[in-house]
Amino acid sequence: MFGRGLGDTYAVFLLPLERDFGWSRSQTTGVYSVYLLVHGFTAPLVGLFFDRIGPRWVYGAGLACIGGAFFFASSIDSLWQFYVFVGAMVGLGVSLNGMVPASALLSRWFRERLSTAIGIAYSSFGLGTLLLVPLAQHLIAEHTWRGAYRFLGGALLILAPLVMLLLPWRTFTAGSPAHRRPKAKAGAEGWTVRRALRSPVYWGLTQVFFFTAAGMFCVLVQLVAFLIDAGFPALTAASAYGAIGMMSAMSVMGSGFTSDRFGYRQVVSASFIGTASGMAILVAIAFSPALWLLVLFVPVFGLCMGVRGPIVSSLASRYFAGPHVATIYGGIYAANAIGAAFGSFVGGVLHDFTGGYKVGLGLALVCIAIATTPFWTVRELRTFR
Repeated sequence: MFGRGLGDTYAVFLLPLERDFGWSRSQTTGVYSVYLLVHGFTAPLVGLFFDRIGPRWVYGAGLACIGGAFFFASSIDSLWQFYVFVGAMVGLGVSLNGMVPASALLSRWFRERLSTAIGIAYSSFGLGTLLLVPLAQHLIAEHTWRGAYRFLGGALLILAPLVMLLLPWRTFTAGSPAHRRPKAKAGAEGWTVRRALRSPVYWGLTQVFFFTAAGMFCVLVQLVAFLIDAGFPALTAASAYGAIGMMSAMSVMGSGFTSDRFGYRQVVSASFIGTASGMAILVAIAFSPALWLLVLFVPVFGLCMGVRGPIVSSLASRYFAGPHVATIYGGIYAANAIGAAFGSFVGGVLHDFTGGYKVGLGLALVCIAIATTPFWTVRELRTFR
């Protein structure tokens, strides 16, 4: 919750930073792109780190990294410093606290209902966005963006040692007795990273993650700025962003049940249709910023936003079950963050070149269309249960 939610708060820092420093939109979204790239490229290493030393140090280091980055960010005034702290350090911290270690832990406890368990874990992303983005907006309004970063960073630096010392990490690590020896699916030795890289499932799930994230982050990182530019008050824009996080939390919690009930291909495809519909509503808002359109956009977009992640994570954890699952899933998950970085940066560049958001929304729709195809074209994904 804290990792992803705090990473998402950059959406409300974007405009204050532009106003104070005069940076262009591509420069400010570039910070977020670095965050996402570091998040993506470190995901396989986080998986390896988790497999070697366990979750206590992974989660503790992640919280300390984000806290230190925010605290230092409160007193810096150069763009490159934001790239280092808010980009690189936050990216590493969110990766250490992200779904790679969470999925590895959950796969030790759940087998039959792993999709539901991962969906509940993913819902914490939406809950973090719901709580922390409006909180950050309030702190910026009351204490400026520097005060907001100082408060959030200090709170995390206090929280990190408490998490390491007080949580029952040995119990978390042990897993359920019935699931301590995952069934291998690729020969007697189970899945290795090399074998996984030769699997069409690996590359199909990588495609889903990359293009989904690219399409979503063409929109998400600039969503608060888009709504403010359209004429909505800043707190309304931040609250809408937070409400989308709440809707996402609701949808991911139910993604496991719905995919078991109706089939994961059908659920994923329906969610992509909903996402595309939400983007179409944004295009309508760009032409006519009516409040009723914003009210319609939030549930349409939010209820579909988080559905794909838990399903892809569950498929990867079950298909590649074995001692190397965290490392393998880390490689797949890296595509998610790299795609998000691509979408975030290109969305900012397109805004600078065109002076608006319509071209970026068009690119986002193309990416969403590409993302859905592996569920229907990769034979193993069509038949895997």
